[in-house]
Amino acid sequence: MSNKPVFSSKHKDPDMIAAFIRAQETFPYFWRELTWEYRRMVRVLQIAAVKVAFMDDEDADLPVNSEMMWMDEIDFDGEFVYGVLNNEPRHLRNIKAGDSVKVPMVQVVDWLFVLQNKSYGGFTIQVLRARMDEEERTAHDKAWGFDFGDTKEVLLAYEQLEHPENLEEHPMSRSARSQYEAFFTQNPQEINGQDEFGYTPLHKEAIAGNRTIVEVLLSMGAQKDRRTYSGKTAFDFAKQLDWKHLMELLK
Repeated sequence: MSNKPVFSSKHKDPDMIAAFIRAQETFPYFWRELTWEYRRMVRVLQIAAVKVAFMDDEDADLPVNSEMMWMDEIDFDGEFVYGVLNNEPRHLRNIKAGDSVKVPMVQVVDWLFVLQNKSYGGFTIQVLRARMDEEERTAHDKAWGFDFGDTKEVLLAYEQLEHPENLEEHPMSRSARSQYEAFFTQNPQEINGQDEFGYTPLHKEAIAGNRTIVEVLLSMGAQKDRRTYSGKTAFDFAKQLDWKHLMELLK
């Protein structure tokens, strides 16, 4: 797979290109929500999927340069997105539905999660909905079974209109301080513990944009300079994902 965006010169639709770029810029919000979904005792997201541009680098004679397909069961390490392909490719022969895949974040062209029948993300979907007449749009939304809202407004975070602070930090992070203080007090070895890839809790919470938990970790001795086995600090991830509210903390 290529390490460069696949949509910059291969797609001529300016509205779609803008949607691809915006989806990629805001992908950290999708991952933030999904990290909290994975911590919940009862899952609440009705959909959590990412659209990725796939290419077949082995066959230059294919009729398309790339195919954009959705995948779910998403994981993210700050650089690569992992998931299971939902669609059967129309042209590509190097991948099939049900395959587990790993792609760099530059191949993300959309993301979508649905909570309480309301959609978040779905940038390319909104471009298509904007081009439908009212009857087509109603039929489209009925087929999906969700509220996609205004085609000109793509939401990024739960209740962001009512609570703009949710754009900076997930409400579950803000309310979890005492639980995480108790956990790390009882399990101090976890504060700087590394997984098989060298990620500490500080790396993972920085990737997810969770300021409150980052503050808890730092107050309890988390080492800012600890690196993953690929050489990244928590600050590197915060900067790479543009979590501005974490950068000063992690310098």
